Amino acid sequence: MKENNATSICLMFFFIIIFLTLPFAKAEGGTMKLKSSAFEEGGMIPSKYTCDGDDVSPPLKWGSLPDGTKSLALICDDPDAPMGTWVHWVYYDIPAKTKDLPENISPDEHPAPGGVQGINDFRRIGYGGPCPPGGTHRYYFKLYALDTLMNLSSGATKKQVLKAMENHIVGHVQLMGKYRR
Repeated sequence: MKENNATSICLMFFFIIIFLTLPFAKAEGGTMKLKSSAFEEGGMIPSKYTCDGDDVSPPLKWGSLPDGTKSLALICDDPDAPMGTWVHWVYYDIPAKTKDLPENISPDEHPAPGGVQGINDFRRIGYGGPCPPGGTHRYYFKLYALDTLMNLSSGATKKQVLKAMENHIVGHVQLMGKYRR
């Protein structure tokens, strides 16, 4: 009888441990998150990250990627531009194991964190910061979790990246910041 109770207690502890650690054992799951230490959701983007400052990319951090994520794509654009949406950053085939981008990603086709950068509407590779002609504009940093690598050449446009992502998006999140000159 004592042996039976000991076995029952051991099994009970085993199931409690499994139950408590199960949420952490998933690959990631949950709702994707995207944030920056430079600005809050809906907040003002510091001038350091704009054409009025150092024009460097802000630090970004994410989590809770969906299971099956093989790569990430990041697009930053301004829907308030006078001539239609203005693209500030196109970055794709970012390795799924990447959890963040540090400040000031180099304007190289293949930057150090991995992945490939496309061409923005300034006709440059990499990030081009907010530079509105007037008024307050919104800047959306959109992160896509994909079930594939896109294998596009460097210098792809937003339109080319969106086309290549069709039927491969397993998750999406965005962070919006504002800037006024």
